This record gives sequence, structure tokens and C-alpha cells, in this order.
Amino acid sequence: MAIMLRSPEEVEKLRASNRAVALVMKELRKVVKAGVTTLELDALAEKLLLDMGAKPAFKGYRGYRHTICASVNEEVVHGIPSKRKLKEGDIISIDIGAKLNGYYGDHAATLPVGQVSGAARRLIRCCEQALVRGIEKARSGNRLFDISHAIQAHAEEAGFSVVRAYVGHGIGTNLHEEPQVPNFGDPGTGPELKPGMVLAIEPMLNAGVADVKVLGDEWTVVTADSKLSAHFEHTLAISDDGPDVLSLAS
Repeated sequence: MAIMLRSPEEVEKLRASNRAVALVMKELRKVVKAGVTTLELDALAEKLLLDMGAKPAFKGYRGYRHTICASVNEEVVHGIPSKRKLKEGDIISIDIGAKLNGYYGDHAATLPVGQVSGAARRLIRCCEQALVRGIEKARSGNRLFDISHAIQAHAEEAGFSVVRAYVGHGIGTNLHEEPQVPNFGDPGTGPELKPGMVLAIEPMLNAGVADVKVLGDEWTVVTADSKLSAHFEHTLAISDDGPDVLSLAS
């Protein structure tokens, strides 16, 4: 499948769907605390999206039954919301997708639950900074793996490992489109970035080894050594003026 180049009008539609998921994340940040269940977060996210006229993008995707992915501590991605209560010191990665007027939004963040350890704070901060470093390379004329290398270099310099089994992706009228956007790679390689490309960039960093495994529920991905993992994601459009981050609440 070819890499799609979206028109300015399409980019604005993608901005609307991505703003929706960003607004939901803004509200979830306010309610993430000890004692809250991940199922309660899921229900709130679904209500907020529906109230905005958007549909949960993940619900029904390959049989998935929920609005968000809620991955706690050593869970990397695709954690299934449940009656599990968050505890003080946990970290939770929330991934939200939405469909609005035929276009998709995708956004993720790792949040602390109350006071967390210094090691957890460092991991979260590094993952978010790695995303920023990747976004800085999302410029017309650069190569796709310039983004990947910037993420990898920042993570590994800080002593963290980059998950290789899961990657970012193009996004538009489908949740997942070409190209795949790995979080590791050689700079100066990969497809040339052009205005109109829309990418969901999503570093996943582990405190220990990069290896992961999938649990028996066939969804939840965890670190192979049970150490903490963090995940951040923004959707952006390549423009003549640099990266245009679409998944912002403002």
C-alpha cells in the first residue's frame, strides 16, 4: 500500500479527530489516581468521545472490546481495561483512538499514579522527550528513519531500551496505514518525508531489556523481564513549515 499524501482539507479533518482524543486524555489525567479501575477510565473515555460525536476507534478492531488500551507498569501496550484498581506508585500507559467524520485520531501517554519512584519518573520523562526528539525530525526532505534514529539515540543514551516488536504508523482514513514508523533505525534512510504525510509516532521504552511477550489474553504485551515500560504517541502531519502536531487539546 502506498504512502498517502493528505490534502490540507484532510489534514484539518484529521486535526479534529486527533483533538478529540487529546481532549479525552486531558480529562483522564484528572482522574488517574489510586483506587480508580482501568475499566472506569475506559467508560469515561467512551462517554467523552461519544459526546463529541466521535466513535472509539479501537472498539471492535480485530475483536478488541474497549475504547482505550490501559497498560500498567510492566505492560507495554494493548492492556485490556478491567476491574483492576490502580495503586499509589503505579504508572499507566493510556492509548486512545477515535474516528470522526471518516478520519482517525491516535494518541497515548504514560501517567504516574500519585507519587512514583525516581526510576519511574526518569523513564516517563525520557520516553516523552524521545517523542519530542522524533517529532523534531519529522520535516519535509528528511528521511523516515531520521525520526526513528532520534528516538533510539535519546532512549539508549539514557540507558533505556527501545521496543522493536511494535512500531508507529501512518494514519488517515484507516487507523493503521503505511508507512510503519519504527523507533530504531539508521539516519538518512527510509522514505523521504513529504508534505501531506500523516504519521503516528509512538516510542515505547523499557527500563530493562527490549524483549516483550504477549499474555494469554492475546492482547496484553509485557516486558520480558517484568521491568517498567512507558509509551507516548502523537499524530502529526508533515508540512512545509515543519511538523504539525495534530493530537493537541488546545
